[in-house]
Amino acid sequence: MKNDQIKNIIFDLGDVILNIDVPIASRSFADLSGREQSEILTIFKESEIFRHFETGLMDEPSFRNYVREILDFPDLSDEAIDTAWNSLLLDLPPERVELLKKLAAKYRIFLLSNTSSIHITQVNKILKASTGVERLEDLFETVFLSYEMGLMKPDPRIYQQVLEQAGLKAEETLFLDDNADNIRSAAGLGIETIHVQKPVTILEYLKDYAV
Repeated sequence: MKNDQIKNIIFDLGDVILNIDVPIASRSFADLSGREQSEILTIFKESEIFRHFETGLMDEPSFRNYVREILDFPDLSDEAIDTAWNSLLLDLPPERVELLKKLAAKYRIFLLSNTSSIHITQVNKILKASTGVERLEDLFETVFLSYEMGLMKPDPRIYQQVLEQAGLKAEETLFLDDNADNIRSAAGLGIETIHVQKPVTILEYLKDYAV
């Protein structure tokens, strides 16, 4: 049901705008290194490599070098690492971009994503191939990315920073995310939330806002 107080809409990226399949990345690294997927998942979890990369504690060369180190695979190429890491990024349905354009005529719209620079480069390629739109910044008033902010959802500080930087009131702001922890954290600040759960998409969740 539409909340008539809403003036601003903040979107997550993965599985909200862009379809993703996170386990594909660990399978890709398993195939590259000749290890079991379960072992890859354990290595990545213990090293916290993706949290470090997605909060900006590592740049791209440091990330790639650390992948080589923890997989004990010094000859792994930059391209192979990037391809494996990006393999979880699937398609971006054009109708979702059309929805964003409609909403932008009535609301201030923003993106807030836990992500890395390698992913964003690839997402922009997918976006252009699918819709002709050059980059995410062309669709949103501001694109807030975890690796640039030094914070990750569900840390409440990341939502507070978005509200303050954009000059938004929590009660006038709607946030859509596929992660329940992220939704709870935003709701705790008084932000209106929608927990996006497949197979339902933003086309259905936001149909009343787009008319």
